[in-house]
Amino acid sequence: MKKAKSFQDLIVWQKAHAFVLSVYKATSKFPKEEIYGLTSQFRRAAVSIAANIAEGFRKYSSKEKAHYLNISHSSLEECRYYIILSGDLGYLEKDKLYNQIEEVSKLLYSYTQSIINSNN
Repeated sequence: MKKAKSFQDLIVWQKAHAFVLSVYKATSKFPKEEIYGLTSQFRRAAVSIAANIAEGFRKYSSKEKAHYLNISHSSLEECRYYIILSGDLGYLEKDKLYNQIEEVSKLLYSYTQSIINSNN
């Protein structure tokens, strides 16, 4: 496997970015009264997943990289809850977003493990 030259080369970032786009599309159909509530929070957390992967990419130490990936993991779990809540409120069908977040979660875990283990 060739070394990534940019965060955009990372499959985990590509999948996280696709998830962000799906969240924006799904939340555009949420009730207007949610614009400053659930819509805003969901979008912010989704963006944080991809943004922290990108931000950590150029960090020099494995510890720094792992820190940003940990933030991505936290935002991912926040989004997992927003998927559940949005579905329970009848704002969206959970399946597509849930499948996407599961894929990102697995890739993010593997990527994080590879960064942590590269130091050993």
